[in-house]
Amino acid sequence: MTIYILIGVLILISFLLMAVKGLENREKPQDSALKQRAIFSLNEQLTFTRLQEILPQHTILAHVSFDALLTTKFSRTRHKYRNMIADFVVLDANHQVVAIVTLYDLLMLKRSRNAQYQDELLRLAGYKVLRYEEVPEYHELREAFGQSSFTDLDDLDTALKKYDFIAHSVRHKVKVLG
Repeated sequence: MTIYILIGVLILISFLLMAVKGLENREKPQDSALKQRAIFSLNEQLTFTRLQEILPQHTILAHVSFDALLTTKFSRTRHKYRNMIADFVVLDANHQVVAIVTLYDLLMLKRSRNAQYQDELLRLAGYKVLRYEEVPEYHELREAFGQSSFTDLDDLDTALKKYDFIAHSVRHKVKVLG
């Protein structure tokens, strides 16, 4: 019987020694290398450019945290929007929020309820929310921000008059001999 106890104690000691050596040899896992990443996706880049073209007198902010847009008295309410981000925030000359522009992305389509919740939070706070399923067209943005597109068409008409188009030029027929 003492032999069994002695063998058990030896096995236990050997396991303990192996565990201690394993802990001593274990190195902390290294972090992966840091790499740059694109600020905007392609759709966000197009939308940002269009917003800047349509609203040159406004400031366009990108990827703004809801914490910067909303405030509340209770921390439990603050936790509800802690990790949420608005794609674009349009500010006027006085740095007041004019509108918040968001785009559906492929991940958001799976979580459309979350997108509706985000929009409703912003609306409850008094913000104008514009959500687009894809890159908004120029006329959609002009309508949303109350700009008339007729002034731009007049500028376009005068700009087109500067150029001599083939349709308006006189065509000469050339005979090919041979």
